[in-house]
Amino acid sequence: MTKLKRWLTVGGISSLALFLAACGQTTTKNGVRKPPTDFFNGTLYKYIAQPLQHLMEWISGFFSGPNGYGIAIILITLVVRMILLPLMLNQQKNMTISQEKTKLLKPQLDIVQAQMKKATTPEEQMQVNQLMQRVYKENGTSMIPPMGCLTILIQLPIFSGLYQAVAYSTEISNSTFFGIQLGKPNMIVTIIATLLYVAQSYIMMQGVSEDQKKAMRTTMWLSPGMTFFFCLMSPAGLGLYFLAGGLIILIQQVIVTYVITPSIRKRLDAEMAENPPVIVIDEHTFDKQNASAPAAKGNANNAASSNSESNRNRNRNAGKQQRHH
Repeated sequence: MTKLKRWLTVGGISSLALFLAACGQTTTKNGVRKPPTDFFNGTLYKYIAQPLQHLMEWISGFFSGPNGYGIAIILITLVVRMILLPLMLNQQKNMTISQEKTKLLKPQLDIVQAQMKKATTPEEQMQVNQLMQRVYKENGTSMIPPMGCLTILIQLPIFSGLYQAVAYSTEISNSTFFGIQLGKPNMIVTIIATLLYVAQSYIMMQGVSEDQKKAMRTTMWLSPGMTFFFCLMSPAGLGLYFLAGGLIILIQQVIVTYVITPSIRKRLDAEMAENPPVIVIDEHTFDKQNASAPAAKGNANNAASSNSESNRNRNRNAGKQQRHH
């Protein structure tokens, strides 16, 4: 389960990397970037990047001074995040419920995992795995926790459109935001955005058990690591998107960890007091099976010995008959 979640997360982030890499293929003539003309990136530029350019130009017109385009990017980020907020909160809520139910099922899952280590044949492993599925199913949860990749996939066109909007607009790429040129990578924006995601991951880990922390320790660094990579390799305009988005995600995580999660725990505790977890497996479930395994092995050895003795007797009789003749 942990490996599957890890691979799905890596796959989602890798898709984002490939998507942005495709948008980064630009052609220049006399130092001026030309918009892409191939079908995929050209369509993306025409229907997403250009409207974003016009939107940023319109928003920046309300602000005097050189910071208008930077403010426009931040406002666009806020709007996108507000639209995605219900979906993201629902995903985190479902993930929290799944984690809390898994915590209640831990005694049964520990027994199953111990038995899985003892299984020596594919048939035994399949039987134990089916029992684990029953534990989850009969308690209304799943072996695979809800994934959070949907919000990343929804944002892919925004990432790429914003990248192109900054890259192919001379006016936007040459503009500044508090002295930071939007068309070039900036280490300050990169570090701040990365630290926001580090803080979000740290707060997220506060709401889980020690066992879950061990399982999540690797994946918790993926988001800050990829944020650092994207911001370092992309124009500061896209880095501002990650920075503003990171600030919103940090606030969202504080709400989830310290407000939503305690209320979910309280509700689940009340539900479990009335309807305790269904006991599918206990410490005696595998006792008979484990006890019969050595007996079966002994019977097999006895049968083999009997067959061997019969074969020896048969050979002796055959030898006597040959000498007699």
